[in-house]
Amino acid sequence: MASGTVLTTGANSGIGLETVLELARRGFRSIGSVRSEAKAEVVAKAAAERGVEVETVLLDVTDADACERVLSGLELQGLVNNAGYAGTAAVEDVSDDEARGQLETMVIAPARLTRLALPAMRAHGGGRIVNVSSIYGRLTTPLTGWYQASKHALEALTDAMRMEVASSGVKVILVEPGGFKTGIWEELERDVESHAGSRYEPAYRRTLWLTRAAQLFMGHPARVARVIGHAMTTRVPRARYLVGTDAQALAVANRLAPQPVKDFVSRITLGL
Repeated sequence: MASGTVLTTGANSGIGLETVLELARRGFRSIGSVRSEAKAEVVAKAAAERGVEVETVLLDVTDADACERVLSGLELQGLVNNAGYAGTAAVEDVSDDEARGQLETMVIAPARLTRLALPAMRAHGGGRIVNVSSIYGRLTTPLTGWYQASKHALEALTDAMRMEVASSGVKVILVEPGGFKTGIWEELERDVESHAGSRYEPAYRRTLWLTRAAQLFMGHPARVARVIGHAMTTRVPRARYLVGTDAQALAVANRLAPQPVKDFVSRITLGL
């Protein structure tokens, strides 16, 4: 995997944008999926500023026909499933359609794209698939239950696929970032406003305040992109890469702390 074609979904900002730039820097034919021409221009401008070449394709990952059409024209040696969104809401405040949308984007779509990419990878004798999860793929906190459900499901699928395709020379890898400065946090304020009048509104407001404070200490998404680049190029990649001091600390705390303690701390923190 020193070269070849790699597609990264959700490439117009944050981890996705930094990933297409990092992979181009490492010598790959780096392609990023975006959902509009305006977002494609964002990628092109960033690539020009870094002095690298990045291609873009227009793709809504929830459109099965579009996924098949785009991938049929690419002979992928690598795939980075990054597209997604957070969604802050209590389970009680999420409609069936909203839940389906999140699962479609962050669970069904990565599985679909992987299925479409595998024949070319097998023909090449191998390849790499990186699924961008989160520390929330390992633990659960209030008010982001469907996001966490999506990440837990993605991790289970990734673990299964890693074993299923290993004999074909395809490596399937999880990257689990903690909090980094990405556009995903900009959606939080809109989510809070959309649930005005909810019984959980005070907890939403507290979540918004805590997130704004935490952003002062969040790292740059380029750090996650470098981990993805390493996973794409190292001879023997690890099954999982936990990225960020906060993610590592939370993983340890989640493993060691009794469940009643974790529940109590989460409830007190958010005023539940």
